[in-house]
Amino acid sequence: MAGLIRQGDIEEVKARTNIADIVGDYVQLKSAGIGSMKGLCPFHDERTPSFHVRPQVGFYHCFGCGESGDVYSFLQKMDHVTFSEAVERLAGRAGLELHYEDGGGAAPDHGNRARLLAANQAAAEFFVERLGSHDAQIGRDFLGGRGFDAEAAAHFGVGFAPKSWDELTKHLRGKGFTTDELTLSGLVSSGDRGVYDRFRGRLVWPIRDITGQTIGFGARKLLDDDKGPKYLNTPESPVYHKAQVLYGLDLAKRDISRSHQVVVVEGYTDVMACHLAGVTTAVATCGTSFGVDHIKVLRRVMGDDSGVGEVVFTFDPDAAGQKAAMRAFSEEQRFSAQTFVAVAPEGFDPCDLRLHRGDDAVRRLVDSKKPMFEFMIRQLLGQYNLETVEGRIGALRAAAPIVGDIRDPSLRPGYTRELARMLGVDLGEVRKAVSTAQGRSRTPEAPPRYSAVAVEVPPEKPFSLLELPTDPVTRMERDGLMAMLQNPTLVGSDILARAVQTSFSNASLAIVRDAMASSLDHAENADWLDQVVSAVPEALANLVKQLAMAPLPERPGREITRYVRDVSVALIEKDLLRQNAELRGRLQRADPTNRDVYVTLQREIMRVEAERRSLRDE
Repeated sequence: MAGLIRQGDIEEVKARTNIADIVGDYVQLKSAGIGSMKGLCPFHDERTPSFHVRPQVGFYHCFGCGESGDVYSFLQKMDHVTFSEAVERLAGRAGLELHYEDGGGAAPDHGNRARLLAANQAAAEFFVERLGSHDAQIGRDFLGGRGFDAEAAAHFGVGFAPKSWDELTKHLRGKGFTTDELTLSGLVSSGDRGVYDRFRGRLVWPIRDITGQTIGFGARKLLDDDKGPKYLNTPESPVYHKAQVLYGLDLAKRDISRSHQVVVVEGYTDVMACHLAGVTTAVATCGTSFGVDHIKVLRRVMGDDSGVGEVVFTFDPDAAGQKAAMRAFSEEQRFSAQTFVAVAPEGFDPCDLRLHRGDDAVRRLVDSKKPMFEFMIRQLLGQYNLETVEGRIGALRAAAPIVGDIRDPSLRPGYTRELARMLGVDLGEVRKAVSTAQGRSRTPEAPPRYSAVAVEVPPEKPFSLLELPTDPVTRMERDGLMAMLQNPTLVGSDILARAVQTSFSNASLAIVRDAMASSLDHAENADWLDQVVSAVPEALANLVKQLAMAPLPERPGREITRYVRDVSVALIEKDLLRQNAELRGRLQRADPTNRDVYVTLQREIMRVEAERRSLRDE
């Protein structure tokens, strides 16, 4: 058993480590006066920096969430390592040899995380070495066919997994790694025939965290007899969480921080193509959709608090690409930076574009970006038949909220006129629709964006329950959230789960609803309110707390369980009424000669009606 690290060594490592350098691997820091730096807190989501680092003191503190500590606690919280692992990592970085009490040395496994990272690094080196082997010719041909030479492969650490049952497994066992460690890391799998390599006969890209440590792999199918998916990634592990990882971020973070721009592409080869073409801010997700956790990571690296940055999404023009665009648009308001979309001509992705048109074409692709709201307007209009009255009305209803959500008052009138022109609808009618949508779509936490002039925006005051409109629908939504926040167990898990999936007309309450939906696993726990508060933007935390503390407007003598269930069911019934109206409208517009569509819509209407009757019976 290893001894404890000597206290003198612990202090020496800390003395030789600049905490700003370590924190700077995760957060973009800016000067905040003499001896202080600040950035967006990595421990909670915020729009205005409240996370301060004082290098000379060796401590950090967030004035927003209260997190504080030294360089060791920072690594422990960010990377989920033990105290000893944090010291050992920083000692290695500083080139210091550690001494242990009682003559002991470092623990043989240095902790679970360290062992998994070491196994991944050993595997990465194995794959790189095998790329030069005779049987890897198919992998080299694949790279060459996409314009990547040996130097490019080496720069990105691309390797080859041989078509072997357990060659990697035997190699890593020879280096002292156990089967349990290899299984936990996702490098091997097990079946009826025992343990075998997860990646076989594939080209392999190492997936690294923001500090450059290999935490997983993505592998591309090459052989016709490979029955697996086109891309196979490392499964979730203690060190690899795909929803929080962006491929290429370790290489791109410096330029993202300097330029305040990030280009989000769809694949590993797209990242390679962009970087080699000079777009060195490109990153990609790893086998999952671009989501909230990715946004949090990028905002910290960009220093996304001034609204002057750029996030450029590139999407394939096929159906999957359009679906990805819709998902990205649904989350884009979480950025303070301006968001754009760049779509290459002729259906090319960045890798194909570089291969057929050259490096300059990739750079022009990014330069030709269009604002995301403009892109989404055109995508939505393309879904409607604008030759019909119904189509134009439906398109106007769909597009008006996007125009209404443009914060820059100098841009909104221009896009209102453009929408009227594209629809062939009277400008006054479009203005009215946009004005109505604007009141619904504006959210208190979203900062001014798309402004031609960068201005200093004062911090927004917390949103209050008293600022909610007093119309009946908003009151119903408010009362439903109050009931569910204060008495989730009385509402019941089934009704609660259905109610937090309903549509809301008030944007602020809708955000609270979404936070409750993401926290359902804690509904019966003591930290239910804390989880919901932490899930909403900071500006709405006060609203959540007020909803949880305000007295319920039930009548005296009425049984509380009945009230909280009734008001929650009312939300579900309201949503079913909306669905019914939408379905009947679609049925009216449907071609009666198209029996399949007609019958499908009728069945959906019957399903919704049956659900309403079931609610009333309950």
